[in-house]
Amino acid sequence: MTNVLEVADVVKGYGGKTALDKVNIHVREGSCFGLLGPNGAGKSTLMKLMTGILQADSGIIRAFDMDTRHQMSKIRQLVGYVPQEITLYEKLSAVQNLKFFGEMYGVKGAELKRRIENVLEQVGLSDRASEAVGTYSGGMKRRINLAAALLHQPQLVILDEPTVGIDPQSRNHIFEMIRGLRKEGLTLVYSTHYMEEVEALCDDIAIIDHGSVIAQGSLHEILERHADKAVYVESDHITEPPQLSGIIQASARGRGWVLESEQPLNTLHDMSRLLAEAGANVHALELVKPSLDRVFLKLTGTALRD
Repeated sequence: MTNVLEVADVVKGYGGKTALDKVNIHVREGSCFGLLGPNGAGKSTLMKLMTGILQADSGIIRAFDMDTRHQMSKIRQLVGYVPQEITLYEKLSAVQNLKFFGEMYGVKGAELKRRIENVLEQVGLSDRASEAVGTYSGGMKRRINLAAALLHQPQLVILDEPTVGIDPQSRNHIFEMIRGLRKEGLTLVYSTHYMEEVEALCDDIAIIDHGSVIAQGSLHEILERHADKAVYVESDHITEPPQLSGIIQASARGRGWVLESEQPLNTLHDMSRLLAEAGANVHALELVKPSLDRVFLKLTGTALRD
C-alpha cells in the first residue's frame, strides 16, 4: 500500500531544547494513523511540521511524494488540518466562519455554499448554522473546527487532539465522522493522549514520548511485540504469589494476582489443575487481554500523563 506521508529523521528544537529527536514514521494511504503520547511529548510540534506551519531543523517530510520544504503550497491543497486550539471567530455564525475558511482555500460561490451545507450536515450542526459560534458548547466548536478542515475536500486530514475537553455526544459524533471519512477513502493522522481512542479508531500507531518514537506498527503488532503475556487468577485459596514453572513474575492486582508467563496457556492449565486439586473457590481465572496502557507503562516506566 502507498505511503501518503513519510517522516524521516526529523529533528526540531526550541530554545536549546529538543522537541523531536530523529522521528521516523510512515502513514499508509486510506489508514487512520494514531500518534499516542502524553501532553508535551512532541505530537503537536510534529503535526505543525507536517502541515508546513513549522520547519524541521533537519530531516525530511514528504506528503504525496512532495517535499514539505519546497512544495508546501501544492501539499496544502491536499491536506486538512484540525489544530488543537479552536480557530473560529466567535462573533460570526458557523456559516460565516466556514465561508471565510472556504474562501481562504479558493472555494467560492455556489460550490462553496454547497460544501458548507454538506460539512454542516456531516458535523450535525445544520440547525445551528446561523447562530454565533460564541454561543456553542466546546464540543460544537470542535465540530465546526473539523468542518472547516474539510471544505476544500482534502485527501489527508491531520487532527491534533480533536476531542480534548468535549462532551460525550460531540466525542461520539467526531468518532462517527472519522469512520465515515475512512470509508470515503481519506487518510487520517490522529493525535491523542487517550488510549481508548487509538484502540477504537486507528489501524497503525506510533507511541511518542519526550520527542522520540518508542514504538510503531499496527495495534496488533505493538501489542504482540510489547504486551506482557499473563494470566489473572482470583481465589480465596491464593494469599501469596503462586509458585509454578513458567511464571516470570507474580504481582497483586485488586483481589487477585497477575501471573506473567512465557507460556500463558500452560500457566492457565497448571493453575486450573492446582486449584481443582485443592478444591478451591475460584472467582476468576483467565488470560489477561493485552492493553496499550500496560505497553506504555512498560516502554516508558510511567503511566500515561495528562
